[in-house]
This record gives sequence, structure tokens and C-alpha cells, in this order.
Amino acid sequence: MKIVTVPNNVLSSPTKSVIDIDNHIKKIVSDMEQVLIAQDDPPGVGLAANQVGLDLSIFIIKPTEKSKTKVFINPQVVKTSAVEERSGKTAEVKSKKSKKKVKLEGCLSIPRIWGPVKRADRVFLNYQDLTGKKYLKWFSGFEAIIIQHEVDHLNGVVFTQRSIEQKRQLYREEKDELVKIEY
Repeated sequence: MKIVTVPNNVLSSPTKSVIDIDNHIKKIVSDMEQVLIAQDDPPGVGLAANQVGLDLSIFIIKPTEKSKTKVFINPQVVKTSAVEERSGKTAEVKSKKSKKKVKLEGCLSIPRIWGPVKRADRVFLNYQDLTGKKYLKWFSGFEAIIIQHEVDHLNGVVFTQRSIEQKRQLYREEKDELVKIEY
């Protein structure tokens, strides 16, 4: 199992619901966790099934190296609250005039590209876990950001689309520097 990158069609197509959470699905989730843990440049904090080429409505999150992996099957965002511009990576963005700190989002399926995305600070999610148990739960902060990013994946949307829709600047990583992408 390996991460697929844009422009692979599986990344731009909505995924299908999981009908039975059987041993096959459990094995997929276990394999996804190994793929996520193996990412180190940059480290990953979330992974959707379509990012490994599978057309299934599953994603996992692991916000920190020490946190336990959380599994989300057939997730649906019920509602969100308090839109804030926050994401995982803080970087100094160099411009001719100044250096400023900007929160940037990235994606394992779009290597070396970063950009700000406005995301809700809290998300109310309906989902199932690996046992099939259903949840209706609020998530906030960094977890909410990751969840929205991964739900976008399951809907066939990548973060660069969100960034461009919001008229935000995207950056390409070149030799440990961030360079504006002209579009």
C-alpha cells in the first residue's frame, strides 16, 4: 500500500460508503496506519482511504507522534462552528517586504505544496469506528482541522482547491524555502 498523488482520479472522486466492517476493512485500516506512521518528510497527521487508492469512506488521524490513531468510517459532517484560519504547519513565508508567520496546510498526496485554508474551529461528526459503533461527536482545534481535510478527501476535494477557492496563496517547497506559486 502506498500513497497516490495528484492528479490520480481516485483523489478527485467521492468515495463509497463501507457496508460491512469486516476483517478486510480492519486489515485496510491497519495497513493505512502503517503507511501514515511511515511518513516522515513531512510526517502525516491524517490519511484517507482514497489517498492509498481505495474508493472507501474511511480515514484515520494521528495528530501527534504519541497520540493513538483514531478511525473514522462513513463520516458525515453534521455541522461546524467558528471558522478560523489555523492548520498544522507554521512557516516563515519570505517576501520582498518582510517575514511573517503563516499557518499552512499540506497533504501527503500533494508533496511539497503548502497553503493556508480557512477551516471551522469545531466540527460535529457522525461516524462509525472499527467495531461498527456509531458516534455523533464534536471535535475541536487541530483534530477538527485534520478531520475537515480528510472529509474533503472523501468528497474528492484536495486542500489546494480549498485554498484557491478562498483566494489564498499556495507555496512550493524548494530547498527548504517556500516559494509563491503563480496562478
